[in-house]
Amino acid sequence: MSDRSSDTDTTGTPPVPDLPEATIARLPEYLRALHHLAEAGHDTVSSEALATAAGVNSAKLRKDLSHLGSYGTRGVGYDIERLTGQIELVLGLTGRRAVALVGIGNLGHALAGYAGFASRGFHVAALFDADPTRIGEQINGLVVQDLSAVAQVVAAEEISIAVITTPAHAAQAVADALVDAGVTSILNFAPCVLSVPDGVDVRKVDLAIELQILSFHENRKAAALSSVVTSLPIQGDRRRSGRGGTDGILDEEAVGK
Repeated sequence: MSDRSSDTDTTGTPPVPDLPEATIARLPEYLRALHHLAEAGHDTVSSEALATAAGVNSAKLRKDLSHLGSYGTRGVGYDIERLTGQIELVLGLTGRRAVALVGIGNLGHALAGYAGFASRGFHVAALFDADPTRIGEQINGLVVQDLSAVAQVVAAEEISIAVITTPAHAAQAVADALVDAGVTSILNFAPCVLSVPDGVDVRKVDLAIELQILSFHENRKAAALSSVVTSLPIQGDRRRSGRGGTDGILDEEAVGK
């Protein structure tokens, strides 16, 4: 379960329901599907159609949305604009969140230039690297800065989320610097486990692990196919088995002679 409370806090932030982690993980999929439906000119959507667009079953979708207090209208479905607003409110996407990116290698460079973040409620506000040859480089209108400036920039840009795309050996030191600067959420692409204080959330993205999981499924499919093939009767054995087989044909021919 999420550690967010449904109680109203003292900062004036709207209350956020305490949601199951699985529901939280699916809300962005619903939001993406809703945006696509709105762009296609739809005003409402049934639970079945939205579930299909999001790649889940409709019962699971209805349960997830019931946590938000959204039940739809019988015979009509969900109002797309209203439901989009509800999900964006829960995900904290009513305004664009500033994000820092640390590590401007191949992956970091690609992420820094990715235009899709804006439509998802984020904008890359700062780029950092420790390599002197990278510092001063401009990417998508932003200048790569030395990591030593992270505290000043995080405070000035009100950054709470950072993305780490450094090599594994540098990731922990980068995470420490980000946390010291006030970052409280980290998306980690480095192939390592980060140690962070309580109150700091880390999401890990390891493409090699995802490929290994797919490799398992390929291995399982190959093993299942091999099992089916080996369980089939051998053609030669079947023909020798008697009626309709080679021996039967030879016997009939012998009788005919």
